[in-house]
Amino acid sequence: MGYDACVATPYDRSTADLVRGAQQGEASALEELVLRHMPALRAYVRLRAGPELRAQESTSDLVQSTCRELCQSLDNLEFRDEDAFRGWLFTLAWKKILARRRYYRAARRDPRAEQSLELTPELAEELYAATLSPSNRASVREEAAILERAFDRLPDDYREVLALARFAQLSHREIAERMGRSEQASRNLLNRAIARLSSEVRSLQAGGSIET
Repeated sequence: MGYDACVATPYDRSTADLVRGAQQGEASALEELVLRHMPALRAYVRLRAGPELRAQESTSDLVQSTCRELCQSLDNLEFRDEDAFRGWLFTLAWKKILARRRYYRAARRDPRAEQSLELTPELAEELYAATLSPSNRASVREEAAILERAFDRLPDDYREVLALARFAQLSHREIAERMGRSEQASRNLLNRAIARLSSEVRSLQAGGSIET
């Protein structure tokens, strides 16, 4: 299935129903399940990939690889609730990112030898339309590029909690479980991450630099 080329079909079905249908081989249920989470998944993958992996592989390739693994793993999924499903899906994506990072580092490939995958206005609009509110397509790309650069400067736990809360849209309960923290600690971490990201964005907009 070409997930990026899928055309959405209107459904009024719960995620639990779609998971059951997909597990039973219902292609339309699997397609809708993927489409329902595609925008957030693409944004999460691009941000968590970081500049090194973004220079080597496209977001689309990483997402399609995650979706293939989703198809192969559905039979082993015990559906608990919507939040748990999203956590499972984004865990697959994170494991894919880690595996590809290990591959390129083991192969000692130099990212500078590859052509960096440009953040075009079209890609920026697709990934971050729900996060940014610029007035035109040129400013979409500019704001998205600043967001990515600011995000890349953050400590890894800040990047993870922001990606899980803002793009995967997991609850603090699920985030706490994934990160081995209490719910209150995950809330505090998210607040600090948001404040740091805002500072980094303001610094980049002003042409400055913040020490990491």
